[in-house]
Amino acid sequence: MATTHNLGFPRIGAQRELKFAQERYWRGEIDQAELLKTGHQLRSLNWQRQSTLDYLPVGDFSFYDQVLDMSFTLGNIPSRASNLHTDSAAELDTYFRVARGRSAHDSACSGIHAGEMTKWFDTNYHYIVPEFTHETVFTLKPENVLTQIAEAKTHHKNIKPVIIGPVTYLWLGKEKDGSNKLDLLDQLLTTYQALLATFADQGVEWVQIDEPILVTELDKHWKNALRKSYDLLQESPVKLLLATYFGELKENLSLVSQLPVDGVHLDAINARHEVEPLIDSLPNHSVVSLGIINGRNIWKTDLSTTLDWLEPIAATLAERLWIAPSCSLLHVPVDLEAEQQLDPDIKSWLAFAYQKLDELDLLARALNLGRAKVADELESNRQAIVNRQTSSRVHNPQVQHAIASIYPHLGQRKSDFEHRAALQRAKFNLPLYPTTTIGSFPQTTEIRATRQQFKKGGLNEAEYTQQMQAEIKRAVDEQEALDLDVLVHGEAERNDMVEYFGEQLQGYAFSQYGWVQSYGSRCVKPPILFGDISRPKAMTVHWTQYAQSLTNKPMKGMLTGPVTILNWSFVRDDQPRSRTCYQLALAIREEVQDLEKAGVNIIQIDEAALREGLPLRKSQWQSYLDWAVESFRISANGVNDETQIHTHMCYSEFNDIIESIANMDADVITIETSRSDMELLDVFEHFNYPNDIGPGVYDIHTPNIPSQAQMVALMEKAACRIPAERLWVNPDCGLKTRQWKEVIPALENMVAAAKALRQKALKAVS
Repeated sequence: MATTHNLGFPRIGAQRELKFAQERYWRGEIDQAELLKTGHQLRSLNWQRQSTLDYLPVGDFSFYDQVLDMSFTLGNIPSRASNLHTDSAAELDTYFRVARGRSAHDSACSGIHAGEMTKWFDTNYHYIVPEFTHETVFTLKPENVLTQIAEAKTHHKNIKPVIIGPVTYLWLGKEKDGSNKLDLLDQLLTTYQALLATFADQGVEWVQIDEPILVTELDKHWKNALRKSYDLLQESPVKLLLATYFGELKENLSLVSQLPVDGVHLDAINARHEVEPLIDSLPNHSVVSLGIINGRNIWKTDLSTTLDWLEPIAATLAERLWIAPSCSLLHVPVDLEAEQQLDPDIKSWLAFAYQKLDELDLLARALNLGRAKVADELESNRQAIVNRQTSSRVHNPQVQHAIASIYPHLGQRKSDFEHRAALQRAKFNLPLYPTTTIGSFPQTTEIRATRQQFKKGGLNEAEYTQQMQAEIKRAVDEQEALDLDVLVHGEAERNDMVEYFGEQLQGYAFSQYGWVQSYGSRCVKPPILFGDISRPKAMTVHWTQYAQSLTNKPMKGMLTGPVTILNWSFVRDDQPRSRTCYQLALAIREEVQDLEKAGVNIIQIDEAALREGLPLRKSQWQSYLDWAVESFRISANGVNDETQIHTHMCYSEFNDIIESIANMDADVITIETSRSDMELLDVFEHFNYPNDIGPGVYDIHTPNIPSQAQMVALMEKAACRIPAERLWVNPDCGLKTRQWKEVIPALENMVAAAKALRQKALKAVS
């Protein structure tokens, strides 16, 4: 009999209940008891929906981030926050201060420096980076997960705590003082032993211990750390299911098969060819868990094809076979049945988290009882798969022809950067340290209400346009008053930087409630890229033209780049991602050229997610970077030399791909650097980045307002690495999630910082 389990479940709630409770708590509108009650209710609902599983996941729920949860379980709290943890400061408030700089009732001046945030492997989920020093001490604090274990036992007799493995935890973190984090392993393992013993005391039999670093390239030190860890942890009084996901084990397969664990989970979506070698190499008593449902995408599983290869495996393994989604379902929306406006054909091709659990249950019944018991469900699934494969809505011959006609010259600017820069300096006449923002301004309640009214038919197009123009005028007026140098229109009309463009492209579909967590309370609703992409008409030109009519200062046209649109969508899986990206690049290229024709001569093409698409193994990076960079260049480089192309990247370490970023040949790149205290600029000590760069000085993912002095200090650090004449001053990212009362003083300080820097530069010359 195949055993079913799940690696993790979305915690935001089908209607984003967690998000709204978090934000109400942070605003002081509810107390901590009410927030905790919401968490309890969501966990109960999640476990009820997973009740058909043989083992329930426990500990996958989080009020912000599972990595931060692990840090608190291990007592690894940064000293700047732990010093605030007194009898009068609840642990949950300390937790939120590490996550976002502030918690409930904190004022802007009482916040602390938030923890650094970066992407979870190659997903669009962000985690709070653990911090290590030579003085780090781990102290077990298991109360949070023990509370969840006690709750889960009221729902199911078999529970499976989910924790991040010790080696992955260290690997995810950052040394803050130059120490070697692997030196902390012995102490950390002692804490893990105590945690596993605590689980055993609660009657836990199995623990899922996640080591996703096993799908990356590891040097001997990390491999030795894994061997040492599991040689020690095998003595624990619980059974360990070692979970890997997001890719292939490759050279680590032999290492995994030698680790003394009781079972191994393999991502059989990405590494199906490794299933048989893994089975052959594991001891004949080990559990083999196969991730047979895609936990990263929303397409239905081809159940009959899956059974064709799975049935012989089940016959061989018998009770040793466990089946599950490939990874946590954190990365997909909650429930497809809530979608009442999706096209019926497209909806029939999809499966969200609830439906993926149904698929898993159906596969288990087919394996355990025979296909005849689920014949009707299998036939319905087969028809949906065939319908998608043959649909004329998926395949567009004109788009296919355009892709076949791509030639290298499409990605080339007419002149090199030095020549372009001279022309652009003469055209725009910007001061030293020019100031700008990344594109969006606060999305107020009024803006959201206006968009909702328009979507529901409460406003006609002329009324909607008038109200959006009023919001654009407000954003332009505020920027004029602030004395910013290069303005933006504020993006009031945009719900999401990817969804907005997807809504205007052929080949996309959209959900109403297909939300997934990006970080904390930030949820995104990725559009569904189901077919060949084309652009029927201009998407942004009229909004940007209107904004430019309100000012004599340069107005940036704001676009999302093809690689980011790709990486932040649920992407079709029936052709290479590179081919889909080239389709997007041609569509964005048309928009860039139309903006230029309309007199917009500064155009920003955001590639916030460029790094996010990197394969997890460096040996595979170059292939991805070749087509990703080429896609950006195709989208950007059909313009005259005087037109200045900007791009933006946020919250990604990019030092190891700096050459590829330089090859994008954007005239100006803006990047996140404030949370890392400009550490991301260390690469420029060894790499001569050729173009202009705007290192972010205002961390917009925290409500804290940076001072003028703080921003000056950050820019002076940047000027030690990059010539001042090539530096821009800007926030880390767009400002849509912030409030005007935060944005105005922060930008006032930013503009004042730029002016102070100019004065210093003038004095230095004189």
